[in-house]
Amino acid sequence: MMYELTAEVVTMLAAAAFVAGIIDSIAGGGGLITLPALMLAGVPPLNALATNKVQGAFGSGMAAYAYARRGHVDPRAQLRPALASFLAAVVGSSLVPLIPTEALRLVLPVILIGIALFFALKPGLSDFDRAQRMTPALYGITVVPLIGMYDGLVGPGAGAFFMIGFVLLAGYGVLKATAHTKLLNFASNIGSLLAFALAGAPFWGLGVVMGLAQAAGAQIGARLAMRNGARLIKPLLVVSSTVLALRLIWQIWAG
Repeated sequence: MMYELTAEVVTMLAAAAFVAGIIDSIAGGGGLITLPALMLAGVPPLNALATNKVQGAFGSGMAAYAYARRGHVDPRAQLRPALASFLAAVVGSSLVPLIPTEALRLVLPVILIGIALFFALKPGLSDFDRAQRMTPALYGITVVPLIGMYDGLVGPGAGAFFMIGFVLLAGYGVLKATAHTKLLNFASNIGSLLAFALAGAPFWGLGVVMGLAQAAGAQIGARLAMRNGARLIKPLLVVSSTVLALRLIWQIWAG
């Protein structure tokens, strides 16, 4: 199936991945662009999900590297939470055939709209750290595995969930939360990809082409986020969460 795609379609998919990389590195939600694009190109749903993980790993990995290089996140301090995110995503992806995810899909739009309203209306959200409700270490061994498993099991919105957790629970400023989110999202992408790879589902060639394009976009997006901070991240997160919620509502209604 992968090799039947025309050069024009692959070019359009790469362009979609580039734009997704910019958006995802700032506020998450890049899958809103790439997954529908893959399915519109005729890639079967399971292969589209798996291929999306291939290209998504490039984007989240590049974004994590860009933030770490500028000192916004210390990868060594994040090794344990990243490992927890990785392992949980492996488990979540392995459970896809066994656990009905329809209930999660019904609740997810409500949660995403709540996230959008929180970032739109909550006063005082900035790039400055806030009071902690739990230590980052505790957050890493409790909340992170739950979101990582969700990313492997369902996927959409995982980046937004990581971010709001860092802001609300760990007390991170918006830019710092974004930087830490990308490393954990990269780990969960790799874990989920491993489970899909064992099932032989990814279209590797297409995934790598899209991944290189997404990595280029992610580098640009990370630079924009580091330059503008919460002024850019907050409104884009509101928009991406709202659009994702509306898309999921449409899928439920159309289905």
